[in-house]
Amino acid sequence: MFDLIREIAQTLRNNKLRTFLTGFAVAWGIFMLIILLGMARGVTNSFQANRSGESASSLSVNSGYTRKAYRGLQEGRRIQPDINDIRSIPDALPEYVKKATAYKFLSATNLSTSRDYVNARLEGVYPEEQKVDDVKINYGRFINAADLREERKVVVINEENAEVLFGDASKAVGQRVDAYGLSWLVVGVYSHRWERAVYIPFNTAMRLSDDNLKLGNIRVQLNEISTEEEAEEAEQAVRAQLAQNHTFDPSDKSAMYIYNRFKSYLRESSAFNILNSAIWIIGIFTLLSGIVGVSNIMFVSVRERTHEIGIRRAIGAKPRSVLTQIVTESVAITTLFGYIGIVLGMMIMQTVNTFVPENDVIKNPTISLSIAIEVTILLIIAGALAGLFPAIKATKVKPVEALRDE
Repeated sequence: MFDLIREIAQTLRNNKLRTFLTGFAVAWGIFMLIILLGMARGVTNSFQANRSGESASSLSVNSGYTRKAYRGLQEGRRIQPDINDIRSIPDALPEYVKKATAYKFLSATNLSTSRDYVNARLEGVYPEEQKVDDVKINYGRFINAADLREERKVVVINEENAEVLFGDASKAVGQRVDAYGLSWLVVGVYSHRWERAVYIPFNTAMRLSDDNLKLGNIRVQLNEISTEEEAEEAEQAVRAQLAQNHTFDPSDKSAMYIYNRFKSYLRESSAFNILNSAIWIIGIFTLLSGIVGVSNIMFVSVRERTHEIGIRRAIGAKPRSVLTQIVTESVAITTLFGYIGIVLGMMIMQTVNTFVPENDVIKNPTISLSIAIEVTILLIIAGALAGLFPAIKATKVKPVEALRDE
């Protein structure tokens, strides 16, 4: 083994320029593959962060207008979800629905302290909203079930507003603010990429509202589903229950618009799988140009070493040993420069992850260990294939003819 390694190292040293040019093509191919895979991973991570968990397996129900007359009622009626839907849908459809929630917007108002004030929009929410909207609590807590049940006057405010109102966001929890002529206890301070609302308990918001318990939107959290057919079946069941609650034709889809997030999630997941497959294909073809170069160089190497191969064969070297040496040289060149491409690509992706802030397009574009292992296996296979045909040619060299070769 050590003799084989020394022979490979000597061959590489004796042909520095040729080895470098050939290896550069391999390194460049792997580098581009890593960059493409990293960007695809960043986009996929962002998609999964925004559409995973509870937000993915849910239905969003919005108000609409009927287009069909039904049971003596005219078309063109406005149908709005209300507080009763939140209670009736889970009770009537336990096989499909885990829970129904909603959010309630109140009119914008001034949120004030003795120090300063901010104009803010209060939003009544359920505790589940923290996971759905990916709200990060920096200090204190989010709205909880007790706040909801007891209709407490508590708020969770954005960190920027907390700094304006109290001077230091870390000191906001436990303090009080005034809004709508009422005193509210600050129980949490959060940060978010774009959300700036002031969160209050949903039941408290409904109590302050004067629009007859109507809602603009409700979110129906489904039980465990895995196929588009299951999602469609659940959607139809929910629509039928809403039609019963509000007296409209169940086939009238414009009466209430239902956005099936799970069906959308499946379609988008399929699109991302196609994207990842396409990137692997592009990367492999890019790498293929370098592999062809390695194969050509190995053919040249075999031709230059014909005399040497003849001597080895004449003194008893088996064809298998010649085959092993050529293939191993090819794998060594491919793997060595391939790893250079891997390292450079991973450094670039790590730099992007460090200095480019997370956004809705790319999130954590770094390469995982599993992908690095897959690329390593690809390199070994590619190197073996690149050296296989030159090695087969080398094993067919006849010792007598090789010894006469100049």
